Amino acid sequence: MQRGGRTGARTALAVALVLGAAALLVVVLRTPWDVLPVPPGGRTAPDPTAGLDAAQVARAEAFADALRPASLVSISLGLVVSALLGLTPLGARLVRAAAAPVRGRWPGEVLLGVPALLLVGRLVTLPVAAYAETVRHRYGLSTRGWGLWLRDVAVSLAISAALTTLVVLLFLWVVRRAPRTWWAWSGFAAAVLVVVGSFLYPVVIEPAFNRFEPLPAGELRTDLLALAEENGTPVQDVLVSDASRRTTALNAYVSGFGSTRRVVVYDTLLDRLPDEEIESIVAHELGHVANDDVLTGTLMGALGAGAATALLGWLLSWAPLLRRAGADAPGDPRVVPLLLFLVSAGGLLGTPVQNLVSRQIEARADVHALDLTRDPDAFIAMQRRLSTTNLGDPDPPAAWQWYFGSHPTAAQRIALAEDWRRLEGP
Repeated sequence: MQRGGRTGARTALAVALVLGAAALLVVVLRTPWDVLPVPPGGRTAPDPTAGLDAAQVARAEAFADALRPASLVSISLGLVVSALLGLTPLGARLVRAAAAPVRGRWPGEVLLGVPALLLVGRLVTLPVAAYAETVRHRYGLSTRGWGLWLRDVAVSLAISAALTTLVVLLFLWVVRRAPRTWWAWSGFAAAVLVVVGSFLYPVVIEPAFNRFEPLPAGELRTDLLALAEENGTPVQDVLVSDASRRTTALNAYVSGFGSTRRVVVYDTLLDRLPDEEIESIVAHELGHVANDDVLTGTLMGALGAGAATALLGWLLSWAPLLRRAGADAPGDPRVVPLLLFLVSAGGLLGTPVQNLVSRQIEARADVHALDLTRDPDAFIAMQRRLSTTNLGDPDPPAAWQWYFGSHPTAAQRIALAEDWRRLEGP
């Protein structure tokens, strides 16, 4: 590597460390580590059963025991395939083979090579995904026919391929235009894409999988709109998602910003939960809006994306790594498999930190729901109903919860509600 290249690589590493430290600082300062004071006498010990009967707990545990190995196998297979394609010349050969009709034109190689790489990865894990869908069918959680399942797989792959191809095209264009400072420009672009994606997701991606209709006029609609007003975060509409086409699971969420903000409830909720429990779920989601959790997540993601891109600037300056991948330079389309592997591996490494932050944010939203509705009984009943219907393990293994748990367990959430009740009094 020439002197200028070494200097640029060291600068990229320094910027990655600075942005990584900034992202860590945002995590430390913006994560709600203490969501509720300790009540007199200490915190309520979580009941491992979450108040469910033995048959309900056994069913949830059996479902989890059947599905967890599939999740681990899918992640492992995906990583192994990505490593084989990214850390050997196999990926570079695949890109060249897929792009044979446009050989020598780098944009064409990206346009054909990226979808080919993603298709290979998806095909390898498809049998495991089909097994997981079979398990969901067996336990009554999935209502999709296999035709709709394949359609969802194809749409998901198409969206992923389109977005990834667009990002890689932009990335390689910047690398080729600014060979010494590409990592800085790409880092800025990655941060911007995270922000733009947060705004566009509700109006671009969600409609690809579900249809939405306004909740008919009635007491529930009026109460949900009033709840949003009381929360200080008025919404434009209350929509019903046709989730029952795919699942029996219960859920609701708030998506969008400003003029696109809306409450969305699964149609499965309307016939199975009383209004007060639906309001408790929506109040939790409104807590995310009131605390600007999406904006905080977007800021964390933007800083993380910038740091990751700067780190790529350092890694892709290492000639032996490029040679191992069968690429000549960071701007060579044959670097794409290596790039996808590094992004995938980085995502897996960052998952425990993301989920640690997520669990705390979800706990704060639980407290917000309790403060807004003043109805701990409805909150607790809702948590138990969600565990029963969604087949959530109320007390999963600690290691699994540490790595994969994006929410507190049902047992922890019910204990939190009991603590809130003791603090607030009768």
